[in-house]
Amino acid sequence: MMRQFGLIGYPLSHSFSQQYFSDKFLRENIADATFLNFSIPHVSEVKQVFENHPLLKGLAVTIPYKKSIMPFLDEIDDAAKEINACNCIKIQQNKKKGFNTDIIGFEKSFAKNLKPHHKKALVLGTGGASAAVQYVLKKLGIEYLLVSRESSINTITYGDISPVIFTEFNVIINCTPIGTYPNVMQAPLLPYGLLSDTHYLFDLVYNPPLTGFLQYGKEAGSTIENGYEMLVFQAEENWKIWNSGT
Repeated sequence: MMRQFGLIGYPLSHSFSQQYFSDKFLRENIADATFLNFSIPHVSEVKQVFENHPLLKGLAVTIPYKKSIMPFLDEIDDAAKEINACNCIKIQQNKKKGFNTDIIGFEKSFAKNLKPHHKKALVLGTGGASAAVQYVLKKLGIEYLLVSRESSINTITYGDISPVIFTEFNVIINCTPIGTYPNVMQAPLLPYGLLSDTHYLFDLVYNPPLTGFLQYGKEAGSTIENGYEMLVFQAEENWKIWNSGT
């Protein structure tokens, strides 16, 4: 029997997952699986996705539903519960369990480039992906500041980033979609002239491979990494979960 897997989010015009899994199924001779995109304008439409696709065994979840999907699940893994964000749903005997594999994907891709002087981070954005990044930074003992367009408790605005902060918090992680294709000329509003070779810029965006944000880092000699490898690690972890017995 054909097994179905898929991705929910909105919009999905440039989805990594569908291409990745379609290629994986061909490469690994997995003939009993298909991967579908479910571009749903409102998270509540996931109920129709579940009802209309009884062969679904697993879903990946992307922007903007990583947090709002939670009430539609029967069970939630401890890590996903702690950060209140889910990007992976396993469907077994009509029960839907949520997981967060952004955590594993980010940590594996991010940690390999860390240097001893990378002690403090600026985290751009406060959505579901940001929650996974914060979880990993806590685990690694890296102090961080959240940056958003509006200030709140524990969150500063882009305008609050002083030269002192920008020099001290030399790890900068972009968890926003700014700079994603086709808006490749956009970049978060940062004092890029202060970048140096002591900085480490990580962009969760993978398309284009070199965003404006990372281009500034490259020109300054900073360590840079885009989101592609993180997505591969995360997709493989999803596949493991979807195919596990539990």
